[in-house]
Amino acid sequence: MSDRIKQLRTDYESAPFTMADAEADPVVQFDRWFSQAIASEVDEPNAMVLSTVGSEGSPSSRAVLLKSFGSEGFVFYTNRSSRKGTDIAGNPRICLLFLWHPLHRQVRIEGVAQNVSDEESDEYFSSRPTDAQISAAASPQSAVIESRQWLEERVAAIRDSMQGPPPRPPEWGGLRVHPEAFEFWQGRPNRLHDRIRYELADGVWHRARLAP
Repeated sequence: MSDRIKQLRTDYESAPFTMADAEADPVVQFDRWFSQAIASEVDEPNAMVLSTVGSEGSPSSRAVLLKSFGSEGFVFYTNRSSRKGTDIAGNPRICLLFLWHPLHRQVRIEGVAQNVSDEESDEYFSSRPTDAQISAAASPQSAVIESRQWLEERVAAIRDSMQGPPPRPPEWGGLRVHPEAFEFWQGRPNRLHDRIRYELADGVWHRARLAP
């Protein structure tokens, strides 16, 4: 198996990403690349790997979906009683990673996560399909459960008892990541990739090129 892995190799024949190409504002640069990922029909371009560190110092990563972004930050939704939620409650410093492999691009975002308002969480929850709302109410995310049947019975019980749209569970809501650093990575031939990092200092974004 190790020999098969060693033989896996792709050379990236992508156009360069230079300092002149990079927008002064990394959120604007992200928006440009994100829009290009959508236009290129990348599968789930809003999928991102969220990395947290728990109270015992152990890192943990999982894929979540970006639901909005702008100058105020990057927002995703989850059960805040889940492992990711409890990790963030104890240590709000997190990392996000977007991988748009067909474009040979990665974006890494480091920052601090903070709960969005109840009003914002309510608004997004109400926009979800009803079945997704029920699933959010039924699942004690990250907790050990006895079986799949137990979970499906909880879903059925909630559906049978509904008198209208299900309310947002109090533990379910949004988290906004306030960025402090970005790294834009463009795959290039011969592993001489282009990497441009932005760091926030005194309210100003500073750019630098990193070695591949």
